[in-house]
Amino acid sequence: MLEKATFAGGCFWCMVKPFDQWDGVHEVISGYTGGELKNPTYTDVKSGTTGHVEAVQITFNPDIIRYEQLLHIFWRQIDPTDPAGQFHDRGSSYQAAIFYHNEQQKQLAEQSKQALEASGVFSKPIVTPILPAKIFYPAEDEHQHFYKKNKRVYEEDRKKSGRDAFLQKVWTKNN
Repeated sequence: MLEKATFAGGCFWCMVKPFDQWDGVHEVISGYTGGELKNPTYTDVKSGTTGHVEAVQITFNPDIIRYEQLLHIFWRQIDPTDPAGQFHDRGSSYQAAIFYHNEQQKQLAEQSKQALEASGVFSKPIVTPILPAKIFYPAEDEHQHFYKKNKRVYEEDRKKSGRDAFLQKVWTKNN
């Protein structure tokens, strides 16, 4: 039986590829969640007034890839100490978060957060919230699998955002 996992990690363009390439991951959709506005658009969410964040929803087979593995991938895509956005994407719509779909996911997410905090990888507190999943609204077609459809723009955006430099610096010395 397939399950869902939902993660916000700043710009959703940068959060699809890290999950999309694993066996057991059936689908990764860019979208919006966490807010109250029904059927938000990219413009609505980017305004920072909807309560939604850019997120990815992953459909996966837990017999092939466990939720714990998805959490491991997630933590290595973000700066979990930044409450105001991710890298050059600032504001509430770019905040990182884990949205759990059941109690087991909640417990595993909390355990992984505690383990990351205890690891000492980051000198500042881990502030990424763990929240109950809300309605997930898929983003417009042009945002789906952006890294495949607009490779040059995707790579330029990742580079100028500072995401890759940060992740390499943190995780090269803290494997």
